[in-house]
Amino acid sequence: MDDALSEAFYQARVEDVAARVKPKRFEHIQGVAQTAESLARIYGVDPARARLAGLLHDWDKGMRDGEIIQRAHDLGVDAQVGEWVVENMPEVLHGPTAAAALGRAFPQIPADVLEAIRCHTTASTTMTDLSKIIYVADTLEPSRTFGEADGLRALIGVVPLDELFYRVYKFWTMALIEHDTVLHPDTIKIWNTIAKGKSRAKKEKYA
Repeated sequence: MDDALSEAFYQARVEDVAARVKPKRFEHIQGVAQTAESLARIYGVDPARARLAGLLHDWDKGMRDGEIIQRAHDLGVDAQVGEWVVENMPEVLHGPTAAAALGRAFPQIPADVLEAIRCHTTASTTMTDLSKIIYVADTLEPSRTFGEADGLRALIGVVPLDELFYRVYKFWTMALIEHDTVLHPDTIKIWNTIAKGKSRAKKEKYA
């Protein structure tokens, strides 16, 4: 087994994460790791990769806005995400900065695990099944208690992963709009990519 997917590597990173974030955040992270592993088993994805990505997804979440902005510059993440995002949406930077920092510190971590960490805050139009699982697990881990959570959890194993991801993504997009929150520049692109596929499927069904 790849060293990064070993139990020893995982437990060492558990200790690292516990030292980097507050107890409530650590509880959330543990829930994401466990939920991601469970989702992976249901949807045919490597559970070890899912558990590791879940554990490390909030590696940089303990940083304040000024700190994460500086970290984005230091790691070259600003060039990847764009200066507008750095200045206006520092809350989404911890995914890209974590992926960059972890890739340097632990080059043995598989690329798909780093990619799942990178896009768990904003999603992307080219998400792997592993990335979708981390995105979903981040929303549906046990400590999440928002009103729609149970309804979304009830879909696990009932609908395909793509549909589950879509439902979760739709929930967050609508929530951001309802709260007059700034949207990431790629949000509409991602939404249109998903909607285009669903619209085509409906047309073919009733053709």
